[in-house]
Formats: sequence, C-alpha cells, structure tokens
Amino acid sequence: MTRLRPSPRYGAAFAAALLVLMGCSSGVSGPRSTSAGATPASAPSPDPLTWSTCGKNLECVTIKVPQEYTEPDGTQIPLAVMRHRATDPGRRIGSLIFNPGGPGVPATETLRNLPRTAGTPGAFSPAVLARFDIIAMDPRGVGGSQAVRCLTDKQRSDAAGTAFDPAVPGGKPLPRLLRDAAAFTDGCIRHQSKEFLAGLSTDNVARDIDQVRSALGENKITYYGLSYGTVVGPMYATLFPHRVRQMVLDAPVDTNQWFGNSLPFQHDVAVASERTLNAWFKTCHTEGTAVCPFGAGDPQAAFDELIDTLEAEPLKIAPTKGTTPGGELDGAMALEATRALAGDQHTWPLLTSALLAAEDGNGTPLYTLWNSVTVSPFPVPTAMFEAHTAVRCADWHTPAGIAAHRTAATKAVAEARRVGTRAAYSALNCARWPAPNKDRVTKPLTGAGTPPALVVAGRLDPVTPHHWAENMTRTLDSAVLLTREGVGHGSYGINSCVDSAVDAALIYGTHPADGTVCETDTPATTRPLVSANR
Repeated sequence: MTRLRPSPRYGAAFAAALLVLMGCSSGVSGPRSTSAGATPASAPSPDPLTWSTCGKNLECVTIKVPQEYTEPDGTQIPLAVMRHRATDPGRRIGSLIFNPGGPGVPATETLRNLPRTAGTPGAFSPAVLARFDIIAMDPRGVGGSQAVRCLTDKQRSDAAGTAFDPAVPGGKPLPRLLRDAAAFTDGCIRHQSKEFLAGLSTDNVARDIDQVRSALGENKITYYGLSYGTVVGPMYATLFPHRVRQMVLDAPVDTNQWFGNSLPFQHDVAVASERTLNAWFKTCHTEGTAVCPFGAGDPQAAFDELIDTLEAEPLKIAPTKGTTPGGELDGAMALEATRALAGDQHTWPLLTSALLAAEDGNGTPLYTLWNSVTVSPFPVPTAMFEAHTAVRCADWHTPAGIAAHRTAATKAVAEARRVGTRAAYSALNCARWPAPNKDRVTKPLTGAGTPPALVVAGRLDPVTPHHWAENMTRTLDSAVLLTREGVGHGSYGINSCVDSAVDAALIYGTHPADGTVCETDTPATTRPLVSANR
C-alpha cells in the first residue's frame, strides 16, 4: 500500500489541534488573583521600525518590550514581528494583527507559509491580503520571541517516541507522571528566570500587541484570532477598546473557563474530541460496508479491538528514507493518530485507509500519520509544547492537590472513554508551576466599547466545543455568532460561506445575522472530498 502523508493543506490544522489539546493540559499554580485586573500600564513608545526583507512580500523586525509592564524601564525582551504588505496598496485599509493559536504556534512561521496553506483554517483570502498589511507577532516566549525551553533534545525525543498505554489514565502510571512533571518544571527554571515565565500571560501579550500597533503608527488595528488567538483578541479589546477597528474570533475559547479551573476546561476538550471520533464511527457505519469496509459494519468494535491488539503486539515499521525513521506502532500511537485525524472531516479518508492497512498488518500508513501529528513539522519533537504549557501556566488556575486531578482523570475516562486517557492528569505540569503569575487579569473579557465582534464556531470542533462560542458571545459586550456545520477546528479559509462573512467583517465591518449557520460538505470516510463550497 502507498505510504500516506497528510497534504500540506492539513499540516497547520494538525499542529494547531494537537497543540491546543496538549496545552489544555496546563494551568496556574498559586493563589488566584482576586483583583479585577490591572489597567494597562504605560510603557515607553517603541522606536520607529526598521524593516528588513525576509521573503517574498515579507518584512521582518525585532522590537523590545518590557518584560513586566509594571516596570516599564526594567528588563526588556525581544518580540519577532513579520509583515506581509497589502497587495493592493492603493486600497490599503490598515494593519491586521493575527494570532494563529496554540499557544505556542509562531505567528511569523504561519505567515511565511500562508501561500502554501491556502484552504487551511486561518488562511487569509486574496481580498484580505489585498487590503491589509498582515502583521504576525510571535507572542513572548514563542518562536522568535525568546522561545521557552524546558527539556533537552533527548527528553523531547523520548517524550515523542515513548509508548503510552492507553488503558492507563494519562498514558503512564501516576508516579511516572509526577516525576515527568517535576523534570519539566525544573527544566523550565534552569533555562529561564521565574520572572520571565510569570510574565508570559495573555494580558502581557495584549500589551505587547499595543506596543506593535504604536510602532506601526496605527491608531487602530483589525484583529483575527484562531483558537487561543480568541483569548488574546478579547483581552486586547478589553484592555484597549479604543484601539480596535474590527475583530473576528474563529474557533473560540470560553475565556471565563480559560482563567478558571483548568480541570473542567480539560474535560470539555476531551469530550469534544471524543464526539468527533464518534462522528467518524457513525459516518462509517451509515455509509455501509460497501463504502466503508472497516469493521464490517461495526467500526467502533473493530477500532477497539485494533487498539488492544496493537498494544499487546505492536507492528514493526521499517525505516523509509525521507518518510519515517521506523520503529513500531502500538495501540497508544494508533489512538493518538486517530484522534487527530478524526478531528477534521477532510482527513477521514486518510484515517480510514490507514486503519484498514493496520488491520491487515501494515502499520506504516498509520505510523507515518502519527509521526506527522506528533513530531512534524517541528524541527525538534514536542518543542512547541514547552511554550504552550508555559503560557497556560501563566494564565490558568490549576489545583495543587493530587486528589482533584485523580477525580478529574476518572471523570474524563468515564465520559470520553477513548480520548479521555489523553486529558487525564495532563494539568500536572502547572499544578506545581514554580513561577505563579500573581497579577494576571481575571476579569470578564467583555471588550466593552469596541465594535461588534464576529464569533465563528464549528458545530463539532475537536478542541473548542460549540458551547464555548455561545458563552463567548454572551460574555462579549457586543458580538454576532456564526456557526459552521461539520467537524473541524477553525472555519475561516475552508468554507466559502464563512469566508464571505469573515471578509465582510474584516474589510467592511458588516456582519451576518446573529445565529446564521453555514452548511458544509457531507463528510465521507473513504473518498476524498471535493468541496462544493470552494
């Protein structure tokens, strides 16, 4: 069978979904701030930007911002910024700042790859590229902005290559999980100061954005955020409402939960991911064995049997130059690859083919896909997870006592019996985080005083469930909810109905009626989809 590799169309989606699920594993230790949140502290205006060419129609610059805005003249940290110039400068509206999610996804890398990721969630349309300078800022601690480091290369590789028994909540026995959490947090402190780690909070990212806005010479900015970017956007709108021209929030996070107890947050993500896997099972069953032969009419039972079989006796994978280093495919790896692929209905045909091959004793396709969603495209395995976790730990509140984690793990496995093992105990790194952020902003992010925001949500999102979008719409002072039917994380860039609405919001400030629904393609498990909407 031909070895399968996800199309570049889906690479960014895999990375974003994986990263968010991994990072819904984090929180904040220490006492939760009871203040309503500090008002934006003043900082010296940044110097005018001196751009350098760094790609086709791309310019780059590094600016310095205060590590702590309550000490504007103290330690300064670098921010990597990239600009894609408006392709129709005569009709340029202004600067559009975007955050592609994670946290931990470098915005500059995403912007650089935009021409190769058309059709991927978050890819801007030609109309938007024509009218705006697109501004990518790697948030502090991410990418080119002094990326967080907590693990050695060997630890990273071990983390990516270790077989995790899916029958054990969290993938490992609890004592091992606790040792791993200690090694992670100790490594973070060895590589960075506590002050730097404590300053990675989203409110500081919002303040950094305003420094970039000022350096650009813009009075107001337009903003598009995907996934975690939907926390950054409302934070900016709440702290700097007079600086927002328009705002679109795609695959939104419930910001009230974000700054609350991380364990219920994690639980919601696990259940959402389980639902998308169940949607694949249901579609395969409904299509019938002539179309979806996996499982001979009972794909759920066949999948569970395959996972158990692979866990008992992993399949050997021969190395293939340029494709896979080789190794073995066990049940946990198959489960992880399936979870990621089931989260986007466009990748269901790949998933089905890979599962059928594994059932026949050929684990190479599924192993290659597992390698894609857990290692590639990161140059070092799990590197983004470190920044991802550190930002979560600066923002979230995570119980320190292990009893709460045991209870949450039991509940996760009970209500999401396949995917719940992934969420169980995944907040331990932040339960013992050594750099608590004591002055983080915790007030509701209402964005009062800004124009109405467009909130875009998928009906079956594997990372940010639809009810989070409903909650965000209620929390924001003024917002319109647009729903895309179907399975997937992120809607702009993959659906023409959503694309039209987002473009209209960004360019003209017009919105569909609240509650509008965009239809999507009928999902299929064994044949590539040709979108009727693109």
